[in-house]
Amino acid sequence: MVTTQSKTNDHTTPLRRDIRVLGEMLGNILIHHGGEELLNKVESIRTLTKQLRNQPDASTYNQLKEEINNLKPPMRSQVIRAFSIYFHLVNIAEQNHRIRRRREYQLREDHGAQPFSLESAVLNLKENDFSRDVIQSVLDHLSLELIITAHPTEATKRTVLEIQKRIATILKRLDHPQLTKRERESLQDSLQNEVTVLWQTDELRERKPTVMDEVRNGLYYFDQTLFDVLPDIHEELEFRLEENYPGEEWAVPNFLRFGSWIGGDRDGNPNVTPDITWNTLEKQRELILQKYEGVLIELMKRFSHSTTQINVSDELVQSVESGEQLIGKDKKWRVEKEIYRRKFAVILGRLRSVGHSAIGYNNSEELLDDLKQIRDSASTHQPNKRELKKLRKLIRQVELFGFHLATLDIRNHSGEHESAVAELLKKVGIESDYRERSEREKLHILQQILKDPRPISLLNEDYSESTQEMLNVFHMIRDAHLEFGPRSIEVYLISMAESASDVLEVLVLAKEAGIYRLHADGSVESTINVAPLLETVDDLIAGPEILKTLFEMDVYSKHLDKRGNHQEIMLGYSDGSKDGGTLTANWRLYKAQQEIHEMARNYDVTLKFFHGRGGSLGRGGGTLNRSLLSQPAETLGDGVKITEQGEVLSSRYLLRDIAYRSLEQGASTLLEGAAKISQESEQAHSREQAWVKAMEDISDVSLEKYQSLVFGDEDFLTYFNEATPLKELGELNIGSRPMKRKDSSKFENLRAIPWVFAWTQSRQLIPAWFASGSGLSSYAEQGDENLEQLQNMYENWPFFRTTINNLQMALTKADIQTAKEYTQLVNDQAIGERIFQTIVEEYNRTKDILLKITGDEELLDHQPTIKESVRLRNPYVDPMNFLQVELIKELRKTEDVDEELLTEVLLTISGVAAGLRNTG
Repeated sequence: MVTTQSKTNDHTTPLRRDIRVLGEMLGNILIHHGGEELLNKVESIRTLTKQLRNQPDASTYNQLKEEINNLKPPMRSQVIRAFSIYFHLVNIAEQNHRIRRRREYQLREDHGAQPFSLESAVLNLKENDFSRDVIQSVLDHLSLELIITAHPTEATKRTVLEIQKRIATILKRLDHPQLTKRERESLQDSLQNEVTVLWQTDELRERKPTVMDEVRNGLYYFDQTLFDVLPDIHEELEFRLEENYPGEEWAVPNFLRFGSWIGGDRDGNPNVTPDITWNTLEKQRELILQKYEGVLIELMKRFSHSTTQINVSDELVQSVESGEQLIGKDKKWRVEKEIYRRKFAVILGRLRSVGHSAIGYNNSEELLDDLKQIRDSASTHQPNKRELKKLRKLIRQVELFGFHLATLDIRNHSGEHESAVAELLKKVGIESDYRERSEREKLHILQQILKDPRPISLLNEDYSESTQEMLNVFHMIRDAHLEFGPRSIEVYLISMAESASDVLEVLVLAKEAGIYRLHADGSVESTINVAPLLETVDDLIAGPEILKTLFEMDVYSKHLDKRGNHQEIMLGYSDGSKDGGTLTANWRLYKAQQEIHEMARNYDVTLKFFHGRGGSLGRGGGTLNRSLLSQPAETLGDGVKITEQGEVLSSRYLLRDIAYRSLEQGASTLLEGAAKISQESEQAHSREQAWVKAMEDISDVSLEKYQSLVFGDEDFLTYFNEATPLKELGELNIGSRPMKRKDSSKFENLRAIPWVFAWTQSRQLIPAWFASGSGLSSYAEQGDENLEQLQNMYENWPFFRTTINNLQMALTKADIQTAKEYTQLVNDQAIGERIFQTIVEEYNRTKDILLKITGDEELLDHQPTIKESVRLRNPYVDPMNFLQVELIKELRKTEDVDEELLTEVLLTISGVAAGLRNTG
């Protein structure tokens, strides 16, 4: 495929070269498989699409439509795949360019530290005279947890991801300046082979993945990158501190961790059973033990020290001898003088027996003790501690991953807990109709149960299947703590938490399994954190009062005391946006954090906010560092937890260097932010009251505008269902979870993920921007001073700046010209045209006010690289949108499912997802 050239900054020259080379290779493949006819057809469509963008006219439009309508199988699917695979290649090239740019920063000393790097963060702290004690105190309280999920919007198969990774590796090797001519030719041959394999591989799954498929996909990133990258981030920070504060001793705690929802998220997914969760924990342990074993074998090769050359402590010798007796003669190291190899043989023998026999370690702390014993001994005869780098890294890895690999969160819907508790209470005669009781009455009943050491569940009672399943979940958590350690499952999340009783109901169920225990003397044990998930706009408003009610309860205070007076609260970005629009949702999220933070401080409760962000802009997406900057400054010191949704895993964690850079950006931003907070008074965190008042007014108008369309227009759901590929998305085998919470067409039962995904496919991106323009414009039009205030807010308030920049990104990725094609899918054209006109008017209104606020001539002028990337991608995305509309029209006319036609529709969905990237 021929690619266009454009005049851009010199630093993009290598990127454009890579794209050109990959495009030419794809062109060769098209000729091989479809002849010149296929290549010419692809080029003709691309050229017409580009012309239509540059100079829209009826003649070009009609010519393009004719080209598309004349496409017939099998040529049609090949054209779709050509554009789709081109995007995969462009994505790889752009990732490789990010890696290239990072190396340029590291090689050019005159360039300074790269922004949002750990080097830059430590330099900034030093330049601002932060002392060693202040920084160490900040580090001791620093916490960033990233939680991988399996939300069904990762449209790329693992096989395809592995091909992409091989292509990326070759591109990186081609950048080496000392390649011989023969080596370069060999790499180019390999690159052509991999692009060919990519073309010849089916990109669509034959079946929906099972939960265990999703678990294996998630583990892939731990295996390939995270196992090594996480300790490297900590080591880099330690190195930069030592470099800039010479002579000081530093202890960098394990502040950056990963967890998972995959295999534990039960909300709306009947496929996640207690057995599946248990199997997930087993798979996680299996992988981490394999990773440790590989490192230990490598260390064993290196630690060939002999006691004829070094002295070791009697304690070490005794531990080796007792360990050899434990594992047996057949597993001990054969050379007696090689003391460390003997010790490693003992460690390996015990590690391989974990979960299988009494020889195995009971917990990861025992493994750590053995490793630290070797470290302490070796450091006495080692001239430089950096010579023990690999051993120190393994110690850090064991501290980070334990025997559980990643803490698994359990999540379920509040209604499920209420139903189970109601049945338990009815069976023992405590309350016959618990669900109909008022909130006050429910809280009284639940507190009385939690104050009584006796259980309320009966051993041999026949409970309904759902209640028995719920009890099994909590018993599984108890057993997991015994088998895999308390870190294996630490948090129980409650979806749609609307009241304090929703939280207490989980404690009651935990009490039945012994996870929460009240002893006869009044003392309490609690081994699980209970976290409400505040999702809708109403829940966010009610959040502070819900938490206040809990904090004032004696039974809940005792539970918190056993959890270190620490409360986790999850904030949902998807349903709030779906319910009230992105601007209102983001403001309510921000405000809820402020209010809950202030309230919790009065009760001496520390918080951790868990941000349930998606990869797409409509679900709170964006880079990790910008996500952190958009939070209330005072909450950064509380500890931060963020979901890493399924659709961003490959783009962030497939390649080691990209994974490192993404995590470095987040860690450096959090470190600087938390350090700054530590030296400021609480008043310094407050926003100007005029800004807060402005956001209240803007949010109110935006909410009214959003809901007038989504809930007030009786034809809106018809438009959404017909003017997007929502119906067809269900056939794309990309997730184990159903698209709806219940088998219902009601709006409230539709998950936010397909809601956003469908709007993105149709290039309307409603969830990411709609109604924001009305709110902002309404405020600005009240007077010139109001516009000046908005400009001041953009300049000086990170939250507002991030909000405005995300809106710019959303409008840039949306495309009204292409979106208009989807109105053809609406059966009643009058409905389609009327609602689409409302969308167009709001789009123009939003664009106009954003440019006034930023002072720019065009959207994303402040991010020219991203702006140029979107501009160059559009001529390749547009054909797939045009094809998608025509194919869906044809598909919806057929009474019986046309498998070939459906496959072509799904190929366009996958292709658009690859072209727009953060899509779901």
